[in-house]
Amino acid sequence: MALCRAWLNMCWFNMFMLSTLILLSAVVAVAQGPPATPSVATIRDAAAALAAGDLKRAESELQAILHAEPTDVHALNLLAIVRVEQKREAEAEVLFKQAIAIQPNFAGAHAGLGLLYAQAGKDDLAIPELQQSARLDPSRKDVQAVLISIWRSQAHDAAEHNELEKALALLIGARKLNPADADVQYEFGMVALRMSLFPDAIDAFDQTLKLRVDDAAALYGLGRAKISVSSFDDAKQAFERYVQLRPADASGHYALGFSVQALQRPADARAEYEKSIALQPLQTESYFQLGLIELEAGNADGAAKQFNHVLDRAPQHAGALTGMGRVRFQEKQYEAAAVSFERAIASSPGLREAHYYLGLTDSRLGRKEDSEKELQIASRIEREEVEKHQAPLKIIDPDQLPATEPRPR
Repeated sequence: MALCRAWLNMCWFNMFMLSTLILLSAVVAVAQGPPATPSVATIRDAAAALAAGDLKRAESELQAILHAEPTDVHALNLLAIVRVEQKREAEAEVLFKQAIAIQPNFAGAHAGLGLLYAQAGKDDLAIPELQQSARLDPSRKDVQAVLISIWRSQAHDAAEHNELEKALALLIGARKLNPADADVQYEFGMVALRMSLFPDAIDAFDQTLKLRVDDAAALYGLGRAKISVSSFDDAKQAFERYVQLRPADASGHYALGFSVQALQRPADARAEYEKSIALQPLQTESYFQLGLIELEAGNADGAAKQFNHVLDRAPQHAGALTGMGRVRFQEKQYEAAAVSFERAIASSPGLREAHYYLGLTDSRLGRKEDSEKELQIASRIEREEVEKHQAPLKIIDPDQLPATEPRPR
């Protein structure tokens, strides 16, 4: 946050110098046209003095024009900037507000007031002023940058407190204001991913990669989102590029292994999991996936060895408990299998596979009612999973709805 504030303060100084130069350019343009009035000439001189850092002369020129014409909004705005440079922020605030009261659509005064509030850390007051300035003058990229910085900071804080809807709303605003901001696109994608808004996450990561080719973090996020919608070939391509960029990242090799395993390429998956373990031996997930590969290959001893690696480090790992249960089931050790499946369900009640195999095990043990109950639970979880994948959630922009449909609150 301190770094963010320091950046805002730097922007604040640059903003006002830009505002001065913009106004100076406008006055010079007037001077090159029809003969300038004394008032315009004085504003031009004051702006030139301010740009040169001569605050005393700038103030003198502005006080003279305001004495003759107290409602001159440009003079009020420039004098407010002088007050900011003099560290007289309270007076600057009054002058900005005076200019806005006289001319409500004066973008420069809204920008100045918003930046003043931002410098003071009064984000709730800064945001509406900066938004108004950006609306009145869309060319003000400086104002947009500060507004987006505030929204990103607030979204980061909200996400850290698990207030994902708030974070998403802030990033939607930032994304609309500047779709070409790669950082905003990426951060929006990560929040959307956490909220299971997979199509939105994919779109945001795609946009990030268009703006910043070979962004490793965006490639990883894209791969995760593609896996979530079962686009495993696309996920594989994203993770292949990721491990090219970050070959020493164990998580990248694991993710690539997971993608190719889903594509029924166990040998390639095994190679990636083994690379992941070589890079990070103290992990569980690559061992777990190797156990599944051994189990599917009919190698019960090899599978048990891998699952035991996992359970040594994470005794409540639901996947490994289920895998070990399957090993015991294949060995017809049904009592031991049932214990493993029950422990897996206690650790992760929504794990369909554990309920399914516990149902089969109960059947072998003559527990008919228990078996039917577990199989029904497994069937219900499977339906829910299918429905979730068939209709992935996506944000609907109210502007995209037909006029005849009610707008969401």
